[in-house]
Amino acid sequence: MNTKASDKNRGLFCVRYPLHQKLFCNKQQHGYFGQSNTSTMKRSLLIFGAMLFIASHGFAQTAPVLIPVKKNECTPVKNQQSTGTCWCFSTTSLVESMSLKKGVKDVDISEMFTVRNIYVEKAKNYVLRQGTAQFGEGGLGHDLIRAIATYGAVPETVYTGKKEGQSTLNHSKMVAQLKTYLDSILKKVPVADNWLDGYNAILDNTMGHPPVSFEFNGTTYTPQSYAKAVLKFDVDDYVNITSFTHHPYYQQFILEAPDNFANGSFYNLPLVEMTEAVRNSLLNNYTVMWDADVSNRGFAQGKGFAMYWKEDKAPATINPDEEEKAFDANLRQQLYENLTTQDDHLMHIVGINKSEQGKEFFLVKNSWGEVGPYKGFINVSDAYFGVNTVGVVVPKASLSKELRKKLGIK
Repeated sequence: MNTKASDKNRGLFCVRYPLHQKLFCNKQQHGYFGQSNTSTMKRSLLIFGAMLFIASHGFAQTAPVLIPVKKNECTPVKNQQSTGTCWCFSTTSLVESMSLKKGVKDVDISEMFTVRNIYVEKAKNYVLRQGTAQFGEGGLGHDLIRAIATYGAVPETVYTGKKEGQSTLNHSKMVAQLKTYLDSILKKVPVADNWLDGYNAILDNTMGHPPVSFEFNGTTYTPQSYAKAVLKFDVDDYVNITSFTHHPYYQQFILEAPDNFANGSFYNLPLVEMTEAVRNSLLNNYTVMWDADVSNRGFAQGKGFAMYWKEDKAPATINPDEEEKAFDANLRQQLYENLTTQDDHLMHIVGINKSEQGKEFFLVKNSWGEVGPYKGFINVSDAYFGVNTVGVVVPKASLSKELRKKLGIK
């Protein structure tokens, strides 16, 4: 994610209300955390106040009854707490669902093991770019996929990323310390060969030392062997997709987003085809990681719906069949280029619901705890998805043969 209002919101929410509703990802860092800009902080405080109001007033209405169309298996809702790590929680949930689909039982992957490994990658990138790269808590879905492929994974019971006696995840102070450290070592060239030792010491102090090997169900694993043998993880299972008009369709391009520090490439599809690819994935028993802007008032976790309302905010009483504003690829592009739409927050799409009149919604698993009438899930309309989506990670096997041929995917 990038650091904009929405993520800022997330971060602040995480800080002040770690177990409540808007546990946003730092936008600057995919989690609304780690912002030091004064105006950003002021806006975040205003949004935080608004979200508290929604959280405490948003449940008076009885939740609209929706009809399940498709619900794919997923792990329980988690809470990213006071961290800007939605990118990891959402995509970990995607990988967990894929493992469940492959027959793995009781899967619960440690998000913080991946987060710690990506902090090291970010540090190396920051040093090589001589302090000009973004550094913070955020990331994109492909960072999790790459991290498991490179470093493996461990169960949550093996590595929580919290020291003994620590109950809540909070990386704001640690990230500030990490950046200060990196800036200090860059002041002297050549940079010391052992600079990473001091950096890892800061990580260890907050998150604990990661395991090299561990026991799980009576067997000793390394993170790499656990990912392969237990999770049945395959990096080639996943494809990044987006939809923008400033690049050719059916080709890959590096998404211009601040948190794309790894320069990940996305396949570019027309908007209708991207939406249809997500829907087909769900109907074919797969799930999808979703990167979107949620800083607008159309995203109402406390009410359980995200819609492109004509009044630009959720009404007091939700009517799922209410007519929404019109949208198209040109509007979507305009909002992205004028920075209204930014990569705020990443979530996990697990199913499809419909209203009594047949209007469909994507069923989305969030990582802010069991907030709202649907216990941590939110129903996202086609219009909201179309306007606010930045990108998705989909299982390759869920794509049609025709689409894979268009994209040159074997």
